[in-house]
Amino acid sequence: MNELGLTRMVKVEVVTRAEDADAVRTLLHASGVSGWTSLSGVSGFGHHGTHEGRLLFNDRAGLVMVIVVLPYDRTEAVVTGLRDILAHRPGVMFVSEAWVSRPDYFGAEQSAG
Repeated sequence: MNELGLTRMVKVEVVTRAEDADAVRTLLHASGVSGWTSLSGVSGFGHHGTHEGRLLFNDRAGLVMVIVVLPYDRTEAVVTGLRDILAHRPGVMFVSEAWVSRPDYFGAEQSAG
């Protein structure tokens, strides 16, 4: 915990096709994380050109961003599993440090950090 009362954790963000988001969420659930946020209709520009955020035909055709914050001791399993998923599917993963005010919401003890 730092001087502001915040606890250091890891934030993982994954952008993938909506049809592959279930594999990401299944991995997170199996890894014991306490929750995540999914954002549908993600737009952007990358290796495969422009991706529009609107859903054209169904909720499986667009891009999804899944965001999870977790304690350091769960990071290796999650990142390794996500690398395996993304090795065979399009998508990107971002991993960064995050500071949270309620570590118990993310499966960590107050003294972690």
